[in-house]
This record gives sequence, structure tokens and C-alpha cells, in this order.
Amino acid sequence: MSDPISLRLDDQLCFALYSASRAVTAAYRPLLEELGLTYPQYLAMLVLWERGSLPVKELGAALHLDYGTLSPLLKRLEASGLVRRERSPEDERSVLVSVTSRGRDLEGRAARVPGSIGHTLGLTVQEADRLRRQLRELAERIV
Repeated sequence: MSDPISLRLDDQLCFALYSASRAVTAAYRPLLEELGLTYPQYLAMLVLWERGSLPVKELGAALHLDYGTLSPLLKRLEASGLVRRERSPEDERSVLVSVTSRGRDLEGRAARVPGSIGHTLGLTVQEADRLRRQLRELAERIV
């Protein structure tokens, strides 16, 4: 017979993940405020900077966000002049999201964020790589 699993809050993996996520997001906040972005907006911009113009559906899949969550986020980015949304010429049902020149300019300023966060978290590149790999493996096991 195995030992019973503790119901103590501090023994819960979910709480450790939740607490770490909140702490990391809070560490990003001052850096992103300088860029005029929220954390979810920053993530969307990262995908667009990396992949270029994308259908909203693909952007949502990359971020694991549904349309109802992604749509207001994109509206705010568009109102800020960072992205443009337009119907795909190939498929009128599909809306493409692309980075504007102002959004491209922001990419240069955002380039310092990962290094600043690494310094704030006090992780070596190897430690960050190992932790990222472990978290991805955990997420894949759950799905």
C-alpha cells in the first residue's frame, strides 16, 4: 500500500506551479509596462515576430487561447498600432494577423526582456533549458 498523498497546500504540485507562474509573470510586468504590453500581448507579439503573418486560428493554437480570449487581445494590439488584422485573400473566412512597422520597431526594444528576466530569476541558461524541458514534458503528459 502506498503512502497517502498529503492535502497540505505546500505539498501540492499545482500550487507550486501556480505560485511560480504568478511570480514569473510579476517579474515580467515592469519590463512589459515599458513596452506598453500586457503579458498575454507580449506572448502574442513573440509568436508574430517569430512566424510572421498568421491566421487568428493558428495564433490561438500557438498560444493555447480560444477565439473569445484572443479577439479582445488582438483588438487592443491593433488599437495600439502594433498589429493589423485583415481577411485572407485566399479564404474570406480567415483573418490574418500581421505585425505593423510600429510593431517591428517594438521587437528591437523587446529583445532585452529575456536576458533581464533570466537575470531576475537567477537561472543559468542550462538551468532555464532544463526547467523549460521538464515543464513541456509535464504538459505533454497531461494532454
